Amino acid sequence: MTELCKYKLLSPVSAGEGDDLLADKSPEDGLRRVQALLADWLRMENVVVLTAAGTSFSAGGRLMAGPRANNLECLVLGAVENCQLADDVKAIIRHRKAQWPPKVDSGPLGFEDWLSYLFNASELSKPEKSPISTVKWKGEDSIGLDCDVVLGDEDLKLLRKLIERAIYAECALEIDRSELSDPSAQNTTGHIPFLAKLIARDTNLGRTHLFTLNYDTMFEQAMEELGIQYFDGFTGKANSRFDPSVYGLDIYYPGDVAEGRVRRFDKFLQFYKLHGSIHWQPDERGLVRARHTELGFAKEYRQAGAEQKAALLASPEFEGIDSFGILPTSQKFTKTLDMPYAHLFRLFHARLNQPQTFLLVLGYGFGDDHVTRIIETALMNPSLVLLVVEPNPDSAIVGRIRSYQSLGQRAFVLTERVGEGAACSYNVATFSDFAQNIMPDVKWLDDYKHLRSFEEQLRKTQERQPDGKTEAV
Repeated sequence: MTELCKYKLLSPVSAGEGDDLLADKSPEDGLRRVQALLADWLRMENVVVLTAAGTSFSAGGRLMAGPRANNLECLVLGAVENCQLADDVKAIIRHRKAQWPPKVDSGPLGFEDWLSYLFNASELSKPEKSPISTVKWKGEDSIGLDCDVVLGDEDLKLLRKLIERAIYAECALEIDRSELSDPSAQNTTGHIPFLAKLIARDTNLGRTHLFTLNYDTMFEQAMEELGIQYFDGFTGKANSRFDPSVYGLDIYYPGDVAEGRVRRFDKFLQFYKLHGSIHWQPDERGLVRARHTELGFAKEYRQAGAEQKAALLASPEFEGIDSFGILPTSQKFTKTLDMPYAHLFRLFHARLNQPQTFLLVLGYGFGDDHVTRIIETALMNPSLVLLVVEPNPDSAIVGRIRSYQSLGQRAFVLTERVGEGAACSYNVATFSDFAQNIMPDVKWLDDYKHLRSFEEQLRKTQERQPDGKTEAV
């Protein structure tokens, strides 16, 4: 039997072709075809990328659904439950956990809804003019737990604070910097090759616009490692504040450097964090400030058990963690009407309605209604092409894009080709696989890796020489 391409590229049925553009193609021919299509799409004037939780999974990021071992709700509540809490607070957590699926390989859903009720309750008694002092939880005899409890304002605030700290720690990911300096490194989270290839577009085309729903700073760290300049909506260095006017700026070489003419700086993109970030903090005036801090303290947390995590949440290192971004609640849409999120979502909508737009979606499960509605509205743009990268061919996402395809020849899904009786490997059409193997190669990344590897060898040689002199490498 002839080996077939491991990818499927699902498209609207067009004249003379089926819905899988890679059907019956060999691995080499299939890869060449999808790379050729992607290269054409990346040459469109307006390239927009949307990323979400799936792009951080290979770096240790958590998901809103799936097995308990990597389910954000299970990990957060498992740690918080072991903290020093009032009995009534623990009863509320037990009440929620009793609704989880019995099997560990099928984690709970609905964390957003539950947090919405919890955080709304914590806000009811917060204003000084509020006539509400306590909130009473319902009991459910059907699950055998008495949760008919009353929580005071302080108990609710403590519970909310601990949950926010736990979410922060689970999202405080760090990039593996040896990926650039170790020539033998094979594994990658995908961020470095993805960004290196993304900014290799012709500088005569429009700038790339990268939008993310993630709280983590993996993209920022990767851009700094690669020397990529970016505007993220903040101005200033010592105490950066949000100023959306920076998105109207660009970076150019001065004329005396660029052979007497001004030309664009090549390694640059526009970066937007639609749900905020772990390094965004409101100041006393309510202005959003960007303060990058050391994230190493959270590595121990993510590797610890529930009891150890609880102890860390109460430690001095975690006391400085405050509210950040748009927490995963069903009130996210309302938060998008506030500063700075209103500006960011307005810019997202505007970019998708530009002529000659290519929208690349990675790691997004289409679970945020306010984001999905903007994408669906943008499908009315007659010159928009949409490519969704989804590793699971049986995902509901594939069915959703199928419905989009009825609008025209412009919605595509790249997924894995799974043989009859086989299961999805989750190694094909992932963010990392797409960045390494599908996106067009760029020579400057290899050169940059060789340079960083040489610098690392020099550093190690200097460390071995007590007098600081270096030997030939």
